[in-house]
Amino acid sequence: QVQLVESGGGLVQPGGSLRLSCAASGSIFSIYAMSWYRQPPGKQRELVAVITNGGSTNYVDSVKGRFIISRDNAKNTVYLQMNSLKPEDTAVYYCNARKRTVKVAVVYDTDYWGQGTQVAVST
Repeated sequence: QVQLVESGGGLVQPGGSLRLSCAASGSIFSIYAMSWYRQPPGKQRELVAVITNGGSTNYVDSVKGRFIISRDNAKNTVYLQMNSLKPEDTAVYYCNARKRTVKVAVVYDTDYWGQGTQVAVST
């Protein structure tokens, strides 16, 4: 099992910045990728950014150029640096860790989730 603890959420004005942190603990040896999701009020959860063990990153189009996902392997921690925040970035942000097993070219993924941290962008 993997435990994920997010921190860094809060209230910020449009144009401001926040850095979210996600510390992973437990059985972390087989984590393939870590990511940040968000869920705005009344909407579906969406993938915001992902970073794989190989270091590749991907972002949803709406945050490209503004958000940066990074990791500190020694600390088992991933970060989401959020710049130029917009009101539409308001959401509960969730950390995700994915474990991956490949058997006979078939991929098996297991996801673990943090409790979420609230980000509110408002005047």
